[in-house]
Amino acid sequence: MQRRLLALGIVLVVAIALAYVYVSRRPDLAGGTSAPAASAAAPAGAVLSQRPVAVVTAPVERIPLAVRIEAVGTARANEAVEITSKATNLITAVRFSEGQQVKRGEVLVELDGAQARADLTAAQAALKESQSTFKRSQDLYARQALSESQLEQIEATLIANRARVASAESRVADTVIRAPFNGRVGLRRVSVGSLVNPGTVITTLDDSSVIKLDFDVPESFVSVLEPGQSVAATSIAYPGKVFEGRVMSVDSRVDPVSRSVTVRAGIPNQDGQLKPGMFMAVQLSREPTPALVVPESALVPERGNVYVFVAADGVATRRQVTPGRREPGRVELLAGVEAGERVVTEGTQKIRDGSPVSEAVSQAADAG
Repeated sequence: MQRRLLALGIVLVVAIALAYVYVSRRPDLAGGTSAPAASAAAPAGAVLSQRPVAVVTAPVERIPLAVRIEAVGTARANEAVEITSKATNLITAVRFSEGQQVKRGEVLVELDGAQARADLTAAQAALKESQSTFKRSQDLYARQALSESQLEQIEATLIANRARVASAESRVADTVIRAPFNGRVGLRRVSVGSLVNPGTVITTLDDSSVIKLDFDVPESFVSVLEPGQSVAATSIAYPGKVFEGRVMSVDSRVDPVSRSVTVRAGIPNQDGQLKPGMFMAVQLSREPTPALVVPESALVPERGNVYVFVAADGVATRRQVTPGRREPGRVELLAGVEAGERVVTEGTQKIRDGSPVSEAVSQAADAG
């Protein structure tokens, strides 16, 4: 009996101890103030989160903005060609010097033409015989001594022989390679006695009186590009010298990868200082035009798009915009804002769409 009472007492002690531990871990059951304090702190935090965020704003201004585009390009000859042979043949004479200025039609290279001239002589003899035969056949046909079908056959032979003569004359002409346009020849890559094949480069010919300068411009400038605009180009080969030119044409397509368009400018090069293939820096300018401008710090790029926060009546509203021309410290917006609205320039990382804000005016922006 005593053992049972002892065991019962031990059980009661353990139960009381467990109850004490449980209550001590639950202050709300123990009469503590932690839970009420926490519940009281929640409304205070909610009030703090709705407090206006201090930001700096600047106005959207409509001002004249000049078009200044800087790019790099590659110089190309106005006309350029590799001089080659149409057929496999031996070179018998070279009629040009390296770097020589030549005129259109001037002989550059002569090839072996013995076989071509022999073929031409044979074709001319056959043609002469066909002409005589056809003339006699016409007389016989007029006296009804020759049928119409026979006359047509003789006439067909005459036409075929004329074609053979034309073909032979063409082969003879191909043995003399002439300059296709005025220009300067490059290095000679063959010698007399060389056997050349179709496609073998004999030399190059470039018309560099005008240099074509190709350069890429971002698609945001497409609307302001047009033929006739002035360009200024420089080259490291001539420090301090500026080569003036004008836009000749703008490519009809925008590259879908680089989002740029190729512009071609023409630069006079009568003195021959510029060479095809030269690397040049180019600046394109145009008369100022009105534009909506904001400080560059107002732009918020996100996932390929660009946004600004417009502050009005103590609330910041996020808007998607389309950037255009740029100048140091400011950028043109083509869409998304209106003149006179104010955009957040400092504090954009602390706000979201619809956040309450407290504006501080950017004096530098307003003064500008």
